[in-house]
Amino acid sequence: HAPAFGIPDLRLSSALATTGRSAVASPPRMSLSPHVLSVTHRWIAALGCSSALATTKQLSYFFHIDHCDMFYLSFPWPGGLFGQQAGQNQSTQLYQQVTALSAPTLLGDERDSILAKWNQLQAYWGTGKGYYSNNNPPVEFNQENPFCRFKAVGYSCIPMSKDEDGLVVLILNKKEADVRAQQQQLVESLHKILGNNQTLTVNVEGVKALSNDQTEVIIYLVERSPNGTSKRIPASTLFSYLEQTNIKAQLTQIGVAMSVTRTELSPAQLKQLLQNAPAGVDPIIWEQAKVDNPDPEKLIPVPMVGFKELLRRLQIQEQMTKQHQTRVDIISNDISELQKNQATTVAKIAQYKRKLMDLSHRVLQVLIKQEIQRKSGYAIQVDEEHLRVQLDTIQSELNAPTQFKGRLNELMSQIRMQNHFGAVRSEERYSVDADLLREIRQHLKQQQEGLSHLISVIKDDLEDIKLIEHGLSDSGHMRGGILS
Repeated sequence: HAPAFGIPDLRLSSALATTGRSAVASPPRMSLSPHVLSVTHRWIAALGCSSALATTKQLSYFFHIDHCDMFYLSFPWPGGLFGQQAGQNQSTQLYQQVTALSAPTLLGDERDSILAKWNQLQAYWGTGKGYYSNNNPPVEFNQENPFCRFKAVGYSCIPMSKDEDGLVVLILNKKEADVRAQQQQLVESLHKILGNNQTLTVNVEGVKALSNDQTEVIIYLVERSPNGTSKRIPASTLFSYLEQTNIKAQLTQIGVAMSVTRTELSPAQLKQLLQNAPAGVDPIIWEQAKVDNPDPEKLIPVPMVGFKELLRRLQIQEQMTKQHQTRVDIISNDISELQKNQATTVAKIAQYKRKLMDLSHRVLQVLIKQEIQRKSGYAIQVDEEHLRVQLDTIQSELNAPTQFKGRLNELMSQIRMQNHFGAVRSEERYSVDADLLREIRQHLKQQQEGLSHLISVIKDDLEDIKLIEHGLSDSGHMRGGILS
């Protein structure tokens, strides 16, 4: 029998406290739903019952149905009524919660069942008071009770800093802009709180904005010895000093709301933290959270209880998303700036290449003139004659209609025709990107200019060679006349 909200209507037998047996002599047995078994498992585990009730098959033998469709629990109590004396208060509180949720006796009529459902709703919500008896005070329901449904498990980063790094986090009730503007004053105030010790220096590692107009400031202390060496104060030592009552009062005056250490957990501490589920969290859910951990080396499961905690993590997530977006925007701006610089650099490289080519041609012209002056009056040598023949061959090939010059002219004509009739043609089988076409045109133009310049240089050289030949022939005639 499962009433509203899925919580089974359970009550303890009156003979439970004395005999540990069910009040019904031979009740019928009944299979239970997985949800009922799960909730009852948690109750039995919370009450410190024997591990013999661990399996579902064994557990079903301890549940019986009477004519009122109420479940009776019967199981042996370890070490007496509530076990050892150390756990008596906790067991009493759990007994009161179970009574308030299953069988309140406040009114003594059918209204008690309505009250039980109301108590169940409050337990689900995690707030309120559960009235169950006229002789006992009500049970306080908080979000730590095992029946609160507004719970989840998230993941947080494991601190990677060591104790030797000395990093301590201060949470200030100020905005980030105010903290950054008054950062030097904050450092001086902290140094004053530390006793104005001249061998100690307060350093700020980082400042980060938090939700609710709070700011996180990470500090560390550096101690300088008289011999000139320096070392960081361990984080545990600094935190212990800041947690003193008089020091905390001084920190409160400068706006510090909380101070925590940011040190990594040892393997033993991490194991101890993970092996026990937090208060009010189902161990099954906790174990599943450990299995689903996406990165056990860097993340640790943490409980989220209530809407306030969920809102806080949501605000932190939104703030972290904004910080990531800001960093992405900065990187994007840097990339855009680098792309502009790259484009400027590529243009300058092309410009310098053209200048280098022009200078090379000018140097070649100077060398030609110097060579002409140096060999003035000498006969044409064999290698020069071979060079003239090669240059004539190159010029004839360039000027031939079916060779390079003709092909370049034909290609330029086709490009002009494509530019002229490109908009008229409705269907294009092939398309060329405008930028690529512009580059091809520029390249062909440069080639044409280079060839024209080379042709002019060759013509000048041929004229110079003809002039040299004419001068040599005139000098030969003059020598012949003199000899005759």
